[in-house]
Amino acid sequence: MILAQTVKGWTLGPNFEGRNATHQMKKLTVDDLKRFRDRLHIPVTDRQLEDGLPPYYHPGRDSEEIQYMHDRRKALGGYVPTRVVRAKPLALPDDKAYAAAKKGSGQQSIATTMAFVRILKDLMRDKEIGKRFVLIAPDEYRTFGMDAFFPSAKIYNPLGQQYEAVDRELLLAYKESPTGQMLHDGISEAGCTASLIAAGSAYATHGEPLIPVYVFYSMFGFQRTGDQFWQMADQLARGFVLGATAGRTTLTGEGLQHADGHSHLLASTNPACIAYDPAFGFEIAHIVKDGLRRMYGSEAEDVFYYLTVYNEPIQHPAEPENVDVDGILQGIHRFKAAEAGTIPAQIMASGVAVPWAIEAQRILAEEWNVKADVWSATSWTELRREAVAVEEHNLLHPDEEQRVPYVTRKLQGAQGPFVAVSDWMRAVPDQISRWVPGTYTSLGADGFGFADTRGAARRYFHIDAQSIVLAVLTELAREGKVERSALKQAVDRYQLLDVAAADPGAAGGDA
Repeated sequence: MILAQTVKGWTLGPNFEGRNATHQMKKLTVDDLKRFRDRLHIPVTDRQLEDGLPPYYHPGRDSEEIQYMHDRRKALGGYVPTRVVRAKPLALPDDKAYAAAKKGSGQQSIATTMAFVRILKDLMRDKEIGKRFVLIAPDEYRTFGMDAFFPSAKIYNPLGQQYEAVDRELLLAYKESPTGQMLHDGISEAGCTASLIAAGSAYATHGEPLIPVYVFYSMFGFQRTGDQFWQMADQLARGFVLGATAGRTTLTGEGLQHADGHSHLLASTNPACIAYDPAFGFEIAHIVKDGLRRMYGSEAEDVFYYLTVYNEPIQHPAEPENVDVDGILQGIHRFKAAEAGTIPAQIMASGVAVPWAIEAQRILAEEWNVKADVWSATSWTELRREAVAVEEHNLLHPDEEQRVPYVTRKLQGAQGPFVAVSDWMRAVPDQISRWVPGTYTSLGADGFGFADTRGAARRYFHIDAQSIVLAVLTELAREGKVERSALKQAVDRYQLLDVAAADPGAAGGDA
């Protein structure tokens, strides 16, 4: 570290030097100019200064000063700052690396955080790109179930391990190494994001593409270091950013500091951020594969991927036979078509809310004769961006056939009403309301968090399965497809005015 001691206004004389003069002082008097000239021994006469236009002084092409400047520019690679990218596209893994995630979790319940970690573990075994992953965590890797990486990837320390680890008796104890791939930067999101930017831009600064994977508590990402993510975009850095323990109700026991219901709104403001809110492992697999292709394959796009993952254990289904990969990547696909009921409706959900939507689908069919399809909205933000781009094209090309946004085409033919739900504030799914072809309403976790059980928190925000049922019935009643008396029946039947009546669920905790 170099600590440079300076004096503000050095060489500018007593009227400026060391005075911390206001920035509004923009001109020097003739006397100030003369003192400045004398102090730096510049060969300019008094008359030249007194003429009102001080001359430009050049010490000569062969002078020591000019030669020094030329030498420095040559060492830096040229006279105009230029971004030179020498890195070549990487040979990316085939589908085998994602096979386990696509099989689902069977009878085991795991969080989407763990689903991502399992995919990452298989990718790091790849002979071509495995060594290029740089793992970054601002807290404790065990929080995210990543201690399994300690023996193989190891924690980076240029001097090697210099101490006896407090967990040395454990099978997965700390292992530090000069060749470690895990950055343990301590509880400093600012420091970790700086490491993310450094690794993510290494393809240009060092000619070596690295694949940073920055995992943090969701609330401590865009809220704390959003300005650095903007800097990351400005530096054209690439990589994966994981907002773990995402959502406003999945870590309720630790208070408002973890009640993140707005990071996707903040992420939507960053043009380089590709944001997803996946529900299942097979969705994550396709998103990660596509991210590697776009950032490290032949396309070499200057973007970074942001995935929100949760710490709520669920059973992950196997990938459907006719999986809609394009829909997953574009932002929405129909996950579960209705199997019973006669009154049509559509439920759109993202992330941890998809299982609630599936439960609401069952209740609607069995108790209200409503035939509701469930859609997994993997990215509200990407759907909106594509729609905005379509509208811009149509605006500038009125004489051409008008394009239709992807979300409109995708939902065309699906009989509404449409009800959207997530563990985020309503403004997140409301991003696409303009382009949904039918009556649209949303449920969300608006306001501060609710530090109780997950079930109670979701009842408080009215985003649980029973609240989704009521929202669907409300829209159907508005369209005259069910009697309005059904709404009061639903409120009473599910005790929707009573937070304590909610299924307590799991009470928060780490992944």
